[in-house]
Parts: sequence; structure tokens; C-alpha cells
Amino acid sequence: MESEWHSLWGYKIMIEELPTLAHLLKVLQQVPYLASKNLYRVAAHFLEMQPQQIAQFCAALEVAQDRLKKCEICFFWQEAAAECIFCSSSKRDQSVVCVVETWQEILAIEKTKGYFGVYHVLGGSISPLEGISADDLTINALVDRVEKGIIKELILATNQTPEGEATASYIARKLKEKNITISCLARGLPVGSSLEGMDRLTVFKALSERRPF
Repeated sequence: MESEWHSLWGYKIMIEELPTLAHLLKVLQQVPYLASKNLYRVAAHFLEMQPQQIAQFCAALEVAQDRLKKCEICFFWQEAAAECIFCSSSKRDQSVVCVVETWQEILAIEKTKGYFGVYHVLGGSISPLEGISADDLTINALVDRVEKGIIKELILATNQTPEGEATASYIARKLKEKNITISCLARGLPVGSSLEGMDRLTVFKALSERRPF
């Protein structure tokens, strides 16, 4: 324990002698989902990039932040100068809405080439331990969409985790008096899994074999 303490103390002293590196690491720590064990690898990658690559990387981020925005209906990304590729499409069934936690899961579903409805991105799942309540998500916006009377079916495609299941149940209770069909993905998806990590056949079968919630 003492040797571990000395090791951490030595690390802190060393980093303090390199304030520029310390600042870079502090900024990278603000990136969600970047595990601490990869923090130094990512920092090394940036430091070893050529100046031209750094410029291209920063320019890409600035352009994306300037030209992309979230659709006010489904909350998927859209080009700021264009309409949402889902909500404005005449080839999509606007009466069927697939509800997902994050926009990455839309990419997994689209790979199946077997779903032709539209989407609604919640922005996460209800998680009291992380301080995330229903009000922090786009559930109220989803209720507003349903109340407009266009939606006939809602597919609850939240992840099969305790948080995802709790979120799906909350939405189902919220909309139980509405005249719509509420279904969920087939249970072929492993419990505790996320759509983002599933192969396209598994996601396609889960969509095709969905059942009433």
C-alpha cells in the first residue's frame, strides 16, 4: 500500500513538472466513455500526429459542430441546412416509431435494411444512480409526438439492461391510455446487451419478431 502511494505521489510530481501535458490529460478526462487506461494512449496519439493531421482533426470538429444539429422531432443528427433524413422522408412510414436510447443504435438498426419506420432518440435511459430522471430525456417530446395522432405503433428498442427496461416500462405506462400499439424487440437479444454491439442479423430478427410490450 505504501509503495502504491509513493508511486502515485511520484506520478503527480512528474506530471506537475509538465503543465502542458497535465492540461491535455485534464481535458481528455472530460471526454465521456474514454477509459482511464486509454487516456495516455489517446494523448500520445494526438501528440504524435503531424501538424497537418491535427489541423484537419480540429477543423472537422469545428465544421461538425457548426453544420450539425439535432432534429427537433426525433433528435437524430441532421445537417443544419437540410431537413431530417428520417422525419422528412416520404419513403419512411411516419406512423411507426422506433424508440432508442442513443443515435448510435439507429446505425445498428439501419444496417439490417429491414426497418422502414422513423425513430425517436431518448438521449439515454432513466438511471437514479447517475442522477438521470425521465425529465432529462426526450420522453415528454415523445408523448407530444404520440398526441398528434400520426403514430400507430411505438417500438421500444431500449437496451436490455435494468436501466433500459425501466425506461421502456416508464414510457409504456405513460402511454397506456393512448390508442397506439406498443411493442418491444424480441428477446433474442442477450440480456445486458446494447444494440450498438449486435450483428445486423440479430438486430433484424429482434425487430421482425417484436412482440406487444
